[in-house]
Amino acid sequence: MTDRQTPQRPSDRPGANQSDLGSFNEATIIETIRQAGAISRVEIAERTGLTQQSVSRILRILLERGLLVENASERAERLGKPRTPVRLRAEAAHAVGALVDPELVTVVLTDLNGTVLHKQRLPIEHGTSPEALVETIAECTEEAVTASGIDRSTFLGTGVAAPGPITTDGQLLDLPLSREWRNVPLRAMLAERLDCPVVLEKDVAAAAVGERWIGGEDRGGDFVYLYVGTGIGSGLVLNGETYRGTSANAGEFGQLCAVRSGRVDDTGRPQLVRECNPTAALPEIARELGYTGTAATYLEMCAEVGAGDPAATAAARQIAEVIALGAVALIDLLDLPLLVVGGPAFAPQIEAITLDAIDKAVNTMPTARHARHVAVERSMVKTEAGAIGAASTIFHASFAPSVRRTRRYGL
Repeated sequence: MTDRQTPQRPSDRPGANQSDLGSFNEATIIETIRQAGAISRVEIAERTGLTQQSVSRILRILLERGLLVENASERAERLGKPRTPVRLRAEAAHAVGALVDPELVTVVLTDLNGTVLHKQRLPIEHGTSPEALVETIAECTEEAVTASGIDRSTFLGTGVAAPGPITTDGQLLDLPLSREWRNVPLRAMLAERLDCPVVLEKDVAAAAVGERWIGGEDRGGDFVYLYVGTGIGSGLVLNGETYRGTSANAGEFGQLCAVRSGRVDDTGRPQLVRECNPTAALPEIARELGYTGTAATYLEMCAEVGAGDPAATAAARQIAEVIALGAVALIDLLDLPLLVVGGPAFAPQIEAITLDAIDKAVNTMPTARHARHVAVERSMVKTEAGAIGAASTIFHASFAPSVRRTRRYGL
């Protein structure tokens, strides 16, 4: 969106009326309906630039496939003519999303609206082999499809989200804290084991895809997603597409924080910023600031923040202010109207402190601060953002018009 009051419409990327572009036009219409929630044929034609004849023809096909459903007729106020809005049929498609962490695998099965129908978390032992990891994800996928009772013909595939770096052909390159999972062709191994389409994304990119897919018109424009997990990363949505970069590793955030806060070594190289690993930093910094309680883990310390402990609260604020400096660099560089914060470690007790610090920074520090206001919002996906985002990558690759023009995912 160009600003928060004027969301981009799918008409910014209009469909085409040539008969040989049917699949692209189908995807354009699906995208329009997804963003609107429910919309009439006339409104679809207006937003996409397609003729009403083309819209009616494609809608008939999509209704016959069971991908759409018609709502009850509504009467237009001015013209007195009934209209019949259409919407996506949630149960028409399903996907599994798996979030891979060195200590935990979270697997969800969702419908087309992103509703979680089945969820499973499995601890991963240190030293687990790539083959065992693939088998774990595969078994969880099969169990999810069976236990949920969905029509198997609606299952589209499995999306996997993992910390980077990764490669464009779906390899884990250098997963933190796990030497066994380095240079692993995870996408190919899992696709062979499951015999279904598989997408591998960085966890930050997957979370951004999920936010866009589930967010409808509220997430219909450009935004950056700050993903709070074991570390902090950023996922970029530009022109309706997740920006992955040349190697699929865009969004590294830590060096922005280091440079912006002046933390460089004697050679000028950015240092590792501990605040960009909040799960380890929050307890450590709190103790340095005088915390004397019994909290030892990140979640326990977040609870202390919620209870108002001064040292824990000061530590959370210190972390938030460093993250905010990195956010300023992103906003200055990309001139984005919206910054979303979420992820598995974005605990509710630190939410207000973090959002307030970022909001203040991105609206007072950037060069163009007087030219626009940057909205800073909590992710609409409150739990399992990485896993739900991973499932959404399958829907996005299957239905979003820009993605359908590539063969990257083999879908």
